[in-house]
Order: sequence, then structure tokens, then C-alpha cells
Amino acid sequence: MKNFIDIFMWFFGGTIIIYMIIVTVIYGLMYLFALLKVRKEYRLDKTIFDETHIDSFYSKPTSIIVPAYNEEVGVIDSVRSLLSLRYPEFEIIIVNDGSTDRTQEVIIEQFKMKPIHKKIHEELKTRKVIQVYQSEIHPHCILIEKENGGKADALNVGINYSKFPYFCSIDGDSILEESSLLRVMKPIILSDEEVIAVGGNVRIANGIHMQLGTVFDMKLSKNYLVLMQVIEYLRAFLMGRIALSQFNLVLIISGAFSVFSKRWVIEAGGYATGTIGEDMELIVKLHRLILERKAKKRIEFVPDPVCWTEAPQTMSVLRRQRRRWHQGLLESLWKHKKMTLNPTYGGIGFIAFPYFWVIECLGPVIELSGYVYLVIAFFLGSIYYEMALLLLLLFVINGVIFSISAVIFEAWGLKRYPKNSDTLRMVLLSFTEIFWYRPITLFWRCEGILNFLRKKSEWGKMERVGLSTKEQEK
Repeated sequence: MKNFIDIFMWFFGGTIIIYMIIVTVIYGLMYLFALLKVRKEYRLDKTIFDETHIDSFYSKPTSIIVPAYNEEVGVIDSVRSLLSLRYPEFEIIIVNDGSTDRTQEVIIEQFKMKPIHKKIHEELKTRKVIQVYQSEIHPHCILIEKENGGKADALNVGINYSKFPYFCSIDGDSILEESSLLRVMKPIILSDEEVIAVGGNVRIANGIHMQLGTVFDMKLSKNYLVLMQVIEYLRAFLMGRIALSQFNLVLIISGAFSVFSKRWVIEAGGYATGTIGEDMELIVKLHRLILERKAKKRIEFVPDPVCWTEAPQTMSVLRRQRRRWHQGLLESLWKHKKMTLNPTYGGIGFIAFPYFWVIECLGPVIELSGYVYLVIAFFLGSIYYEMALLLLLLFVINGVIFSISAVIFEAWGLKRYPKNSDTLRMVLLSFTEIFWYRPITLFWRCEGILNFLRKKSEWGKMERVGLSTKEQEK
């Protein structure tokens, strides 16, 4: 029996160690590529680009679509930030997806909305549109009232109504900086329409001071759970997506802030309703369409334009969010599983899909098993201590060193949090990640896998407190 336990423990531990070494090497390479990319643009004055190419932006008018379901707390600030954007020509389309709170009433009151009669051309099939409103004080601001059908259905309604060749999707609780739309459209302008989708950087807004849709003071939240998510976002957006974007391998751009070619999205069938991860699902469909048509098109991520969004402040809400995200990831990978290792799909099939299957999707199961191994090794005795210490070292590199590197990366390259004390707080908190935050989020992501296997759809509810109130700092 002892021999069996020894063989099992050595095989089990060895497998996890080999996996973690591979993950460490991959993340290290991603960090290197991202570092080189940001270093290249570090000294560039981005405002010069904005002014130099302003005439080019006139040729790319954009529709901003804001799906809103029970967003009465934050939607006004979100729309105000959009009205303040520096962009030559755009329209704002707010889609009220059958809200049960006062979302529609506060929008109508605040922006003096009046009913108008305008037929919507249904290129994408959606739930019934009830009424269209137009602002008397901001004529380019539209409100569409529709039956509840989910975020994807609301976005499809906005696409049907939009009149411009590009559209930007924004969550109903998100805030854009005044230059964000200019910066996120930059790859499209420079590529002569080779780029058909661009994702912008998303940052956590809890703790910032904001008024009338404008960010005045970028402070970190005092809530440690929120602060840990800030660090996590830095890792995800500043390392992984920058590196993947350079090779046209991005499979995820945030639905909270992204720009698309309307024509290509319609040809791909629009946003998929009835799925949890509608944003990733659309990106995968676009990649598939591009490769099957052998078109020279790209999907990119740019780290400079920033969208501020509210993050969960309690364990229960964060748990539902992470389960939902991971289930959505698995749904998209499974739905398009034939792309995996398929030569028809080039780097997407041979690099991106295997990476998301092995590292992002199955990673939580393997990594959580590593934590279990550490506990078992501790109780079984000294014979397993060396493997346990090696595994712990790999956890520290992946959970601490890379997090600290992302924080320093942000402080050096983008400087969104200007105070050294904020950087120090994030660095110190990164040291605690592997002891509490990492294990519990891994467990929640494993729950997302179980929900997928049980075909259980869980949308969850995100309790909003708003971004212009002091409540968010608690």
C-alpha cells in the first residue's frame, strides 16, 4: 500500500510540477513580449497622434451601444462620460433590456427623452422593440426600450438601429475617459480597415472619485477584495492580451469596452443569445469567419484607452461572476472545438485554442490539485518535502512574482495610479495572493466547469453602488 502511495504521489506531484513549469515559461514569454511592446511606445506622445489624425477619424463615425438592465445607479454617469468624448462624429444608443428598476425613467428625465417613430432594420433577429426615444438636448443620444432578452439581444438591437460602419459596446456601469474612443480606434485608422475589432483596457473604478461622468482622482479602493481584483486585471490585460494581440491570437476582448466593424459582426451572425460568454463567442466567430474566407483581417487589443468599471465588493458576488466567466469560456471553446489543432485555422487553431484549453480552461483544476498536493505532502512526511517546496516556488512565481511585475509594469508604462503609496500597497498585497485569493478563485472557476458539465446557466446579479458615491470605498 505504501509503495502505491509513493508512486501515486511522485507521479501526481511530478505532473503538476511539469505543468506549472510550462505555465511559468509561457507567462514569462508573454511578459517579455508585453514589456517590449509597451517600452516601444513608452516615450510617444499620444496626444500628438490624436491631433494629427483627427481628419481620419471623421471617416470612421462610430455608434456607441450601451446595453442596460437594472442600471439606474450608474447609467447616468456612464452616458455623461460618453457625451464628453473627444471624437468627431458618434451616436449613443442606450438599449433598455426590460429593466425592472427605474433605469428608463432616470434616463428619460435626465436627458429629456421624447418618443420618436423610426423603423429599425432587422438585420439581426431580436426580441420586440417597444419604443424609441431621442434626447431633446443631445440629439445624437437615443434610448431604445425593448423586451428583456439578455445582454447579447440588447447589443443586437443596438446594431440593428446603428447608422455608422463601426460600433463600440460599453457596459451600462462603465466610464470612458475623454480620449478613450480616439485611442481604441487608432488600430483601425492606421491599418486601413485591416483591423475589424479592437479591445480596450478595463480598469476597476471602485475607489476613484468621479463627478458628472468625469474621473477627477484615481485612488485605490480600501476594500482588499477589490484591490486584489485590480492586481488581477493588470495581469490579464497588461500581460496576456498585449502579447497575444501582437500575433493576432486574441480570443477574448472585454465586452465592457470594445469596437467592431458592423459589417463583419453582422456577417458573423451578431452576438449569440442564450450563451453566457457572448463577448468571447463573438471574437471566436469573427476569427473563424476571417480564416475560412482567408481574409487579411486582424483583431487587436490596445492597453492605452481606458474604461473604468465597477467590480464586485463581496465574496458572494465575485463567486458568481467568476463561475459565470469560466463557464462562458468553456462554452465557447466547446462550441468551436473543431478549430483546435485544425490547420485550416492557423495560429488560432494551433496556438490560441490549445493555450485556452490547457492553460485557461483546465488550469484551475490542475493548479487547485497542486494546493491539495501541498497539504497531503505536509501530512505524509519529509519524503515529499522537496517536491512540495518546488511546487510552492512555482506557485510563488505565478501568483506573486508575475503579479508584482504587472503592478510595476503599470506604474512604469501607463501610470494610471500616480501615487507611489498605491503601487506599494498593491505590491505588498500581491505577497498574500497565493494564501487566500488564488485558491478561492481557482475553486470558483472549477465550479464554473461543473456548471458547464451540468448544463446549468447561472447569470447571477451584480449589486451596483454607483461610481460617484462614497459607498464604493467601503
